[in-house]
Amino acid sequence: MEEIRVSPDYNWFRSTVPLRRIIVDDDDSKVWSLYDAGPKSIRCPIILLPPVSGTAEVFFQQVLALTGWGYRVISLQYPVYWDLLEFCDGFRKLLDHLQLDKVHLFGASLGGFLAQKFAECTHKSPRVHSLILCNSFSDTSIFNQTWTANSFWLMPAFMLKKIVLGNFAKGPVDRKMADAIDFMVDRLESLNQSELASRLTLNCQNSYVEPHKIKDVTVTIIDVFDQSALSHEAKEEMYKLYPNARRAHLKTGGNFPYLCRSAEVNLYIQIHLRQFHGTRYAAINPAMVSAEELEVHKTSLGNGRGSDEDQ
Repeated sequence: MEEIRVSPDYNWFRSTVPLRRIIVDDDDSKVWSLYDAGPKSIRCPIILLPPVSGTAEVFFQQVLALTGWGYRVISLQYPVYWDLLEFCDGFRKLLDHLQLDKVHLFGASLGGFLAQKFAECTHKSPRVHSLILCNSFSDTSIFNQTWTANSFWLMPAFMLKKIVLGNFAKGPVDRKMADAIDFMVDRLESLNQSELASRLTLNCQNSYVEPHKIKDVTVTIIDVFDQSALSHEAKEEMYKLYPNARRAHLKTGGNFPYLCRSAEVNLYIQIHLRQFHGTRYAAINPAMVSAEELEVHKTSLGNGRGSDEDQ
């Protein structure tokens, strides 16, 4: 049942990467929990934002793999925020506290929506250099819950958990996907009423992404072809919103591909981040990048500029 929780990788992660708790708001109850791994000299790391049911631990396989390749990775868990502007203000303060000017964001589901809203909110003084959106969405109306968004705070925890579990995969799934679902149910159980209610409120209150404000942000969209909480229409809407985005498709993976298809997801993250090697926005320790790869990258950048100028 609890394959992931007892796995050597998860236990290695828990024993080697310390959990930090940071308060950046005047309200002491708003605590950001995060795992910050990899070289601290990197000023433009990749930050991982979890879905409604997730905690900072759900990305442990990304943290282990990417830091092994030389990247700085921060996996986050949000405090209780009831509205998007409040979240964006808190996240901006967190980046200031960590002395990070610009960052790359990987967001899963709600995490991807919040990443887009933060990029949009800070577009006049950009804090987001690139986005990786995994099983994410751009408009909360797809959940048909906007009318209940203002009443989540009243609901008891068991009812909120039932709402979230209703979006988990039903029917037969392979063993790795079943383990991922078990692990996410366990993470869901660790969230209290206000944490869950606030996340569902952010997930469902009437809001959408304004793409013209983040048109200069490099985007990769990761999604799955099998059953997930996202409808086909929601995925198509994302493709329309980001016509120049790179698309990374997984045949299977359900709602939590970063857990059950971690090798593929890690590869797609690496491919996305590779385009910034050799620039001030690299998320990797320069010593871990081969001279040959840097040369190829600089040549391709030069060629890209040449072709742009020719048009």
